[in-house]
Amino acid sequence: MAHRKDLAQLKGSIVPMVTPFHSDGTIDEATLAKLIHWQIESGSHGISVTGTTGEPASLSLDEREYVMDIASRTIRGRVPFLPATGTNNLNETLRLTRRAEQMGADAALIIVPYYNRPSQEGLYRYFSALASSVELPLIIYNIPGRTAVNMAPATMARLRKAQPNIIGVKESNKDFEQVSQVLAQCGRDFHVYSGIELLCYPMLALGGVGHVSATANIFPEEVAKLYNLVKEGKWSEALDLHYFLLPMNEALFLETNPGPLKWVMGQLGYITPTLRLPLCEPVPENQARLEAVLSSYGNSAKKEAIK
Repeated sequence: MAHRKDLAQLKGSIVPMVTPFHSDGTIDEATLAKLIHWQIESGSHGISVTGTTGEPASLSLDEREYVMDIASRTIRGRVPFLPATGTNNLNETLRLTRRAEQMGADAALIIVPYYNRPSQEGLYRYFSALASSVELPLIIYNIPGRTAVNMAPATMARLRKAQPNIIGVKESNKDFEQVSQVLAQCGRDFHVYSGIELLCYPMLALGGVGHVSATANIFPEEVAKLYNLVKEGKWSEALDLHYFLLPMNEALFLETNPGPLKWVMGQLGYITPTLRLPLCEPVPENQARLEAVLSSYGNSAKKEAIK
């Protein structure tokens, strides 16, 4: 049975960490640890690694486990840990999810299998097989733009009824009808997180419990505060913060994530902005646009707490 006593903590800003690399492409453990410490000190409510922002498709299974282990050892239970353990291969997903369970993760984020383009029945069987093999709470990661298939709300509702440890979904889905139907069919207590940066605020209004926003790699305090303000009923202040974050939220997706994000983090001195091919740095015209957006934030984008 899922560890339901912990579910109340799985809310707010769950930061999808970049995977820092050295200039030679090897994993930069020290920088990842520094970034995680900074995120926790800045008020982020949880940490996730090896999701889309962490370039999982460019990491071997051993490397993904290595990054998960770095994160788990660095977090030390201070905030919830929700590693992304999904692949498009069931046995590989089982391996990573079991490893997350062994290291004491609070939940695992499981992407809808990409490239295969399964039917809704195939998705149901895949997630059922996974959920039946672990006790760890599982959060579906529905991102049709990357996977070429959308998990229907009815499929999620069917899974929730059959598998109690499937407890939520990260919806990287711009269709608000989908989000409303997920909550209507799965129950209003189903954990729905926004995976679309520009929709973090309105997703909370629909009944979401938080967000998994790449922008938190740059603005951790502000992205966490967006949730905190809504929780406190300060909707007007949260709306102001939504519009403060909007230019950066847009700019970071001028090209495929995390290309623009790593470039900006490199400009700020947080990481060596190395990406693994086939991802690469933004084209010059987009670098100029990113620089202009970054400059518009002035000193608020430069944090001195990363040490």
